[in-house]
Amino acid sequence: MGKEKRTVTAPVATVMVIALLLAGCAPSRPREGGASVEYSAGQNWAKTFSYAATKVAEPRTVAELQAVIQESERLKPLGSRHSFSKVADTEGTLVSMQHFAEIGDVDAAAMTVTVGGGVKYGDLCERLDAQGYALHNLASLPHISIAGAISTGTHGSGSGNGNLATAVEAMELVTPSGEVRRLSRQQQGEQFDGMVVGLGTLGFVTKVTLQVQPRFEMRQYVYEDLPVSSLEQSLDAVMDAAYSVSLFTTWGQGGIEEVWVKTRTGAGQPFAAPSTFHGAKAATKNLHPIRELSPEHCTPQMGIPGPWYERLPHFKMGFTPSSGEELQSEFFVARKDALPAMRAIFALHDKVAPVLQISEVRAIKGDNFWLSPAFGRDSIAIHFTWKKDEAGVLAVLPLVEAALKPYGARPHWGKVFTMAPGELQQQYPKLESFRALMREFDPAGKLRNRFSEAYLNP
Repeated sequence: MGKEKRTVTAPVATVMVIALLLAGCAPSRPREGGASVEYSAGQNWAKTFSYAATKVAEPRTVAELQAVIQESERLKPLGSRHSFSKVADTEGTLVSMQHFAEIGDVDAAAMTVTVGGGVKYGDLCERLDAQGYALHNLASLPHISIAGAISTGTHGSGSGNGNLATAVEAMELVTPSGEVRRLSRQQQGEQFDGMVVGLGTLGFVTKVTLQVQPRFEMRQYVYEDLPVSSLEQSLDAVMDAAYSVSLFTTWGQGGIEEVWVKTRTGAGQPFAAPSTFHGAKAATKNLHPIRELSPEHCTPQMGIPGPWYERLPHFKMGFTPSSGEELQSEFFVARKDALPAMRAIFALHDKVAPVLQISEVRAIKGDNFWLSPAFGRDSIAIHFTWKKDEAGVLAVLPLVEAALKPYGARPHWGKVFTMAPGELQQQYPKLESFRALMREFDPAGKLRNRFSEAYLNP
């Protein structure tokens, strides 16, 4: 992370949380041996988080995975390295799931597809589309792994769209004892809602079965300079205007710099694409969410029709989404509290702006997953892409969290936050039920890490 030295005054609890989230790692030399390759754990994709793990294993089969489990006292599954917190870290062995990358054919009768847990959404989407199928939604980045995304409650946008985990029908999981378990909503019932968004604490997801639907095409439009007055008067109308709507802002008095509207073609009442949208003006060229940056890596705009998987994300699969060098945070509040929560952040503009690149505001349909940030309530997610200024961000985050506390804000598990464990735990009414699952699946605590021990308190 950033090397700039700054003095940050924070309560003892906050200091403890920061240490949990941002601890570094010592490198180790690569070597070949056993069932896997072992090498230094390194950093996340943005190069702003260093893993504490001493080695990474890369099993290619269930048998090799079972051998790694047998040899390790502490271990943790690793996806595509898109987390900014210690949720996916361990002081033992990180187990990369990247080689579990098989993509099956669609079961047309069941309208499902089964894939390896290490498959990235971008790789799956082309295969699905070629067979005439689609997923219900995608995150802003198609580069993330399926198992990692569903395990942390990662989402896209759209008032009628649940997070990516809501497409999951079944999973194959290798537990910390090496047992292969096949879990499904049909077999496990309500308990399945505790198993899908599991933060990597229950086992290693080797296969995932996802719901699919017939393929569809979309158009994407961008509008500039949505006034604050339009948010006050018409926030629900703005967020419900199309299949997916994202607001990009730096929280200045100018309001919302960009509104990205993604609409399905020929489905119901597609977005009419007026020249003005609640006071915002239609863009006359392609834009990046950060206006100063080139839109080269962004998905096509200007209403040009294209397949769903080339419009739902903000960034193209074939490109690195940004130059990295960033930190990220995200907080979920109930949809009904969206306006006062946003007002609270606008009031912090002078504090937030110096360390902010851009914020994105999205709507997500509520779900029933016990550890999902959208559990039990339709939600608005307020995302922050910060500059690579660790000390500056950690000084501002407690202010953001305090401003959102009256609205029961829940942080994204894979992003940076400083909320005290006790405060976070109060936001999850099914937490004790999830702790029981942890004890059932991992009685020896092999998958526990400092993050889960602090925030889940098994």
